[in-house]
Amino acid sequence: MAMYIPKHFEEPRVEVLHALMRAHPLATLVTLSADGLNANHIPMLLSDEPAPLGTLRGHVARGNALWRDVVQGVEVLAVFQGPDAYISPSWYPTKLEHGKAVPTWNYVVAHAYGSLRVMDDAAWLRAHLEALTRQHEAALPAPWHITDAPPDYIAQMMAAVVGIEISITRLLGKWKVSQNQPAQNQAGVMAGLRARADAPSLAMAELIKVKSSGA
Repeated sequence: MAMYIPKHFEEPRVEVLHALMRAHPLATLVTLSADGLNANHIPMLLSDEPAPLGTLRGHVARGNALWRDVVQGVEVLAVFQGPDAYISPSWYPTKLEHGKAVPTWNYVVAHAYGSLRVMDDAAWLRAHLEALTRQHEAALPAPWHITDAPPDYIAQMMAAVVGIEISITRLLGKWKVSQNQPAQNQAGVMAGLRARADAPSLAMAELIKVKSSGA
């Protein structure tokens, strides 16, 4: 069973989905264990290789049963969610014409499916953690590096975690950003969101603008 995606909300472009996954890297990772479904929230590092869908890499606490209990041979699912916003029908100019309008919610998501491998290897884990911190520290004025901490402390911290790697076999995207509305309603929604002026609303207004322009 996959996510419900009406055709007008489908986003099939891998580069667009990868951009979302990198901009919002905290994934909800859904796995199946002998006890049923589990969900964990894990920052994931995306690699473009192997093409076309790529690979996700992350780590979990050694005490987290995820890496021991995941059912082998069953797909796992990593969900990445971008901006979302409540959409009021009062923003639709067409509401004044016929009143046929109801509230909805706009959002963008990427669902990455694949097989999970446990990477209980110190060299792999070190390389992953260096890459992960390098990516997220890059924009800071004084980026932190693993070598800034004492080696014995880093060794202790690394011993407490286990790496995971997901080779992506399916990638689905849903961009629900008012594409099903006429141009005047899209303009009304953008105006309503911009009037709110909070970051998620402004981000959604920009997504509607981009999508309505045909991008």
